[in-house]
Amino acid sequence: MLKLIILDFDGVIVASMDIKTEAFRKLFSDYPKYVDAIIEHHKRNCGVSRYEKFSHIYKNILKQPLNDEKLAELDKRFSALVVDEIKSCPFVPGVLEFLENYAKKMKLFIISSTPEKELRYLVGERGLQKYFRGVYGAPSKKSEIALQIIKEERVGKKEALFVGDTAEDYIEAKKAGVLFIGRVVDLASCPFPGDVKIVRDLNELSTLVEGLLSR
Repeated sequence: MLKLIILDFDGVIVASMDIKTEAFRKLFSDYPKYVDAIIEHHKRNCGVSRYEKFSHIYKNILKQPLNDEKLAELDKRFSALVVDEIKSCPFVPGVLEFLENYAKKMKLFIISSTPEKELRYLVGERGLQKYFRGVYGAPSKKSEIALQIIKEERVGKKEALFVGDTAEDYIEAKKAGVLFIGRVVDLASCPFPGDVKIVRDLNELSTLVEGLLSR
């Protein structure tokens, strides 16, 4: 029986993926020759931390050195581009109803590739902290955090569900050995294998979760 649910943040709780894509475009606007390649890399690696993306961009696309000082500057500028918009962007349909319902029934967690300090700030600003037992972000890997949660909460891997919207989320869930459901906006571009259960919003997720609870 399902005992805890882990939710990704961007694309599962808030509809913020386009905000982050536009932030990459603005952040690297001084490199017009490479912007398309940078955006393509970002889209192919949704669910991967911005730090890993910055490293790849500088090493393999811009072919420039990236030291710790420059990385910190990029992180600060990126955060400035996204935080205010994510504070006010729409929720994924059904989120608040889902959280109100299931926070009373089981333990809920957030795992995201967003830097942890920034993530916790955003969760607080959106008034969501009351629903979650824990909120975790980068630089830790999602699979590592999931395994830590399972151990601390003393539940079996098949008693934990991870809900994500990217191929990386699916990979990390597989590494941790937990159940997975994918959230998909456009069914024509679903990033998951055919055997993965998918939902378009959290209203549909509620239906699947009820099925898991009745097992």
